[in-house]
Amino acid sequence: MGSEVRKVGLTFLAAMLAFAGSVSGVTSPASADVSAQLNASQLVADMGAGWNLGNSLEANVNGVPSETAWNNPVVTQALVDRVKAAGFKTIRIPVSYLGHIGSGPNYTINSSWLNRIQEVVNYAYNRGLYVLINMHGDGYKTVSGSWLICDSSSQATIRDKYQKVWQQIATRFQSYNERLIFESMNENFDGQYGRPTQPCYSNINAYNQIFVDTVRRTGGNNSSRWLLVPGWNTNIEYTAGNYGFVLPTDQYRSPSIPGNERRIMISVHYYDPWDFTGTEDGTITQWGRAATNPSKRSTWGQEDYLDEQLKKMYDTFVLRGYPVFVGEYGSIDKTSFDSSNNRYRADFARTLVATAKKYGAATAYWDNGVNGRYGFGLFNRSSATVTQQSIIDAIMSAVGSGPGQQRYEAETAPAVCQGTVDSNHAGFSGSGFCNGNGAVGAYAQFTVNASAAGPATVGIRFANGTASARPANLIVNGTTLSTVSFESTSTWTGWTTKSLAVPLNAGTNTIRLDPTTTAGLANIDRLDVAVASA
Repeated sequence: MGSEVRKVGLTFLAAMLAFAGSVSGVTSPASADVSAQLNASQLVADMGAGWNLGNSLEANVNGVPSETAWNNPVVTQALVDRVKAAGFKTIRIPVSYLGHIGSGPNYTINSSWLNRIQEVVNYAYNRGLYVLINMHGDGYKTVSGSWLICDSSSQATIRDKYQKVWQQIATRFQSYNERLIFESMNENFDGQYGRPTQPCYSNINAYNQIFVDTVRRTGGNNSSRWLLVPGWNTNIEYTAGNYGFVLPTDQYRSPSIPGNERRIMISVHYYDPWDFTGTEDGTITQWGRAATNPSKRSTWGQEDYLDEQLKKMYDTFVLRGYPVFVGEYGSIDKTSFDSSNNRYRADFARTLVATAKKYGAATAYWDNGVNGRYGFGLFNRSSATVTQQSIIDAIMSAVGSGPGQQRYEAETAPAVCQGTVDSNHAGFSGSGFCNGNGAVGAYAQFTVNASAAGPATVGIRFANGTASARPANLIVNGTTLSTVSFESTSTWTGWTTKSLAVPLNAGTNTIRLDPTTTAGLANIDRLDVAVASA
């Protein structure tokens, strides 16, 4: 999100700008083998559930960043450990530089500030988490000292400064492995909430290109690191639609990366419908099909709209090998107006994460450290304790890593594989995978158990090394629910997971994947089943 208004709450336009968002002797890890880099689908699956350390390292006073400026405490290892223990595997750390950048021509970042950034990165990185750092508040007109302004007349100076700042950041972290991801900027736009304008959008594209080229040229693991770039204001429509977004080229990347693989991700944020997620009043407090009071539910932005939006990103980018990262989503606490509000906040989070997973996108919940009225907080940062377990449970059930998840291997009875159980393609779990016969109806079937009837998130892990999709009917308890397309994963070791919403009965259920073409099924590794929280 944008500036400090996310720490408490202001008017609509101000809130729309809100940012959702080491010491001497800090050591860098040894250089990792770049050949261990994951491909797009593997990366998204491995990132799991993400969380934002919002309103800390991007907070500032009069244009000088300070992590306690917006009333959050100093970030601690204990907080990061609690976030990891809750099930999150990725932490996005919004960072502002602003007044910590010296004057030209060198634009040197204050060493104490860069050291502190590295120290906080290490809290998460050294615990095995994915970490994302960006340039957050430097591009907001509403922030004192901002300078990365796309409609400024001083573009030559801006681009020179931007290049030199990212060169310093990238150099500092060049030995970190693929679990550190750089994000070029945050919600950069002209400050007007209308359609993209020129030359502003062209300048944003230019910043992204400078970012990619600069990071790559610093060498080390930066030559193959995953890099994250946004379009206009991280808006899905203005990024996926025909409004001027241009993907940066990646000409300086490591030659060790396979030619058909990408190392660039696309960043978007999702806060629709805003009257539910961010408007600071009690008018709209419920969301989704389960809403019990139509007058408390927005007239737009429900499940169908969410699916439509993320499918646009899938069609435009994921199918071309560019993974998508929904780097911010969430909804504010309105329980002071409606005691049932947290149920709908959990529904919103669960549906967003499950839909993103279905369309090959990773996610990170926006947490601004504020608990109670109008807050996004999931944790009390002072005590390093959980404050919104129901929302965390919803996220984990959707991503497939919650405590209620059950795993069913395709090669383990009572699963049925109409074909052979093989183990010749690396990366599977268990002892093998189902390699179905090349025939219509040569199915893979799983027997799964549910403690209660209701919706479940089913993750189907598969690989399809052919060039064409392999469709199959999804048959649950004898009823065909839909046809699932198992797209090409380029190689037979390119395992990925497709997430589906499936209704289950209490007790024993059968889930069958029944191919509809003579090519048969994709290779099926397993099912991960998580019953949604009530």
